[in-house]
Amino acid sequence: MRNLISLADLKPEQLARIVARAVEFGTGGVDDKPLAGRQVGVYFRKSSTRTRTSFWSGATRLGADVITFGPDELQLTTGETVEDTSRVLGQYLDALVVRTNGDVAEMRRLGGSPDLAVVNALSLDEHPTQAIADLTTLAEHFGKLAGLHVLVVGEGNSSGAALALAGALTPGLRITLLSPEGYEVPKSTMDLVDELSGGDHQVRRITDPAEVDGPVDAVYTSRWQTMGVPKADPDWLAAFEGFAIDRAFFERHSGPDTVFLHDLPAVRGQEVTDEVLDGERSLAWRQAHHKMTAAMAVLEWCVVGEN
Repeated sequence: MRNLISLADLKPEQLARIVARAVEFGTGGVDDKPLAGRQVGVYFRKSSTRTRTSFWSGATRLGADVITFGPDELQLTTGETVEDTSRVLGQYLDALVVRTNGDVAEMRRLGGSPDLAVVNALSLDEHPTQAIADLTTLAEHFGKLAGLHVLVVGEGNSSGAALALAGALTPGLRITLLSPEGYEVPKSTMDLVDELSGGDHQVRRITDPAEVDGPVDAVYTSRWQTMGVPKADPDWLAAFEGFAIDRAFFERHSGPDTVFLHDLPAVRGQEVTDEVLDGERSLAWRQAHHKMTAAMAVLEWCVVGEN
């Protein structure tokens, strides 16, 4: 069993293989049931529409049996240790998909059992399976990742951090992270990007829209109030003025083939307008579909092995 807790744990060729498999699942469907006879647990302590449903649906399509756990349904809430929980669940399950919106260290402790594959379905600092879905969407649409330039706009949240790490692991993929000052992808993540790529990467962090080197191939945004986590400044919205993706912003940085991405859910009229989200350039809904194909590719990689 192999965990997927952070993209930083992967080698470039492993990430590329998972993305290629997700593209296959999106275009060709499932010809066999590689997870037949396997059991997958889905443990979410925070709300989710796409990620929880996509893992449940994806695991089922691959032939697995699925059991779901709510935030108060494991004995973790009564004092059992993470290590004891992992040791027991490893006797019942082949994989456990976890969303906590907390520190990734707990997931690593859950992943300590050699009999249980643990998948990070969102932690406070990273959303690795979302980045895999994003790369899958781009690879399917453009037929490649090398040579593309993705502009990621808004708060430097877990999705932005995952894309930064994905950029470090994907040769030729250029990522520009545009955030208001004080809301950038953390420096610790950027240091990890440097470490993963040996300094030879195309991931850049900026705070001024005028610094964008366009046109870009994709404009990407997320909701600014990530997972309902409150911000320290009650007037935080003022810092995001000029960062909303409306038609003028999109056209300013786009070429004839530029697409729009959003990891959803969207706060319409805040980080993006209806005109852009529902427009002909938007791949947000195909991107949502690839949440499921990415989940399938990740589960297969973790439980079955190399493809």
